[in-house]
Amino acid sequence: MTATPSRPFSPYRGPRRPRPLLDALTLMALPLVVAAALPAAFAGGGTRRWFGGRSESQRAEAQAAKDAAAAAFYELDTAQRDLRISIETIRAVDDTPAARRAVAGFESLGRRIDEASGQYIAAVDAHDLDRDDLEASAAASARTQLTRAKDELVDVKRELDRFEQGLAPLLGKAETQLARLAPAVERARQSLLAASNALDGVRAAGLRADDLAGRLAALAPELTKLNQGAGQHGVPQTLERAERVARDAEGVRAEAERLPERAAEIDHRLVSLRTRAQALTTRSGQVEPVLSELRRRFTAPCWQDLQHVPEAAAENVRQAELKLREARTARDEQRWPDATSLLSTVRALLNNTDEAVSAAGDRLNRLNAVAKDPHHEVDRTRFVIRDAQRLAMAGRSTPDPRHARPLDDAVARLDRAVTALDGHHPDYWHFLTETEAVREAAGRVVARIREERGAGA
Repeated sequence: MTATPSRPFSPYRGPRRPRPLLDALTLMALPLVVAAALPAAFAGGGTRRWFGGRSESQRAEAQAAKDAAAAAFYELDTAQRDLRISIETIRAVDDTPAARRAVAGFESLGRRIDEASGQYIAAVDAHDLDRDDLEASAAASARTQLTRAKDELVDVKRELDRFEQGLAPLLGKAETQLARLAPAVERARQSLLAASNALDGVRAAGLRADDLAGRLAALAPELTKLNQGAGQHGVPQTLERAERVARDAEGVRAEAERLPERAAEIDHRLVSLRTRAQALTTRSGQVEPVLSELRRRFTAPCWQDLQHVPEAAAENVRQAELKLREARTARDEQRWPDATSLLSTVRALLNNTDEAVSAAGDRLNRLNAVAKDPHHEVDRTRFVIRDAQRLAMAGRSTPDPRHARPLDDAVARLDRAVTALDGHHPDYWHFLTETEAVREAAGRVVARIREERGAGA
């Protein structure tokens, strides 16, 4: 018999002992546990363990596409909100065809935005990227749809940006009007307050200013509309109303502040025009002796047009005195516009009377001068003609017929007027009117030559 080698003895390891019964049973059950676990490895979470690399990559790409689409959606939504504010600004201020086209264009663009947003929302709702059992094909499909939705959102955002750039002129105009609105309304209120204070000051001085008070009261409904605001009445209408109210109220204020000075001026004019009327009454009495001398010394054509002067002067003075009394009454009743109008009428009547009375004396003086020395009038007229002739010949060997003809006619007309004085009872007034007409004709030629040469230069 061969001896079996003995196991070395070690103080650290005792001899092998038989396994307990529990360990044996455990080893026997292990194949059953593994077998039961194998079907679970091909379902649910098991897929992620067996094919995790490709599925998770597709899931990550789909999630990235979802995040990009969400960012594009947010940018588009923000841009649309901002642009809507701009459109509402334009709509509130501007009603021109261009503004209406802009509003319609924004509405049309809004429908495109709704379509793109709907496509994005549908893509998000169609895919749950957080599912544990998300298949790679489903993730790829989600990525494709979300990318397409994102691209559509970006395209619409690009259209929105182009549309917003085109609105710049309209928006600038609208914002300018809005910027003017609040200051304009405040100016209107301050102008009304200043006008009211000015009227209070006038009344404290004893002046009623009823017409100014009426004009100010008429602005009260306009102030009410200003207080109601542009939201109810429109920005352009409110701006125009504010400017009109400020302008009218400023007019009332200026007139109220000037009213004491105006009252003093009316008082002064009443005194001055009454004095002038009295003086014209005296002067009118001197017209008849002048006419008597004209009749005695000169032919009828020299004075016939002055026959009505004494009666017209007396009537004008009478009417002026009547209007002065009416103006005095209007002043006392503080009807300032009436008083001013009546005084203007008085002044016109006295001016006409003054001219008529002066014309008689001037006529006699001129006729006396020409009867004494007609050559002075002739020489004066010939000098004007010669001066015009020299100008017509300046720089020319022959005169322009357009200038020479009227000057020749003027010379002939003067010669006829001089010849007419040779009679026994010459018409000196006709002679004076003829020489004056000749000088005017020569003056027109001079003006024409200078105008032509000025244009040629």
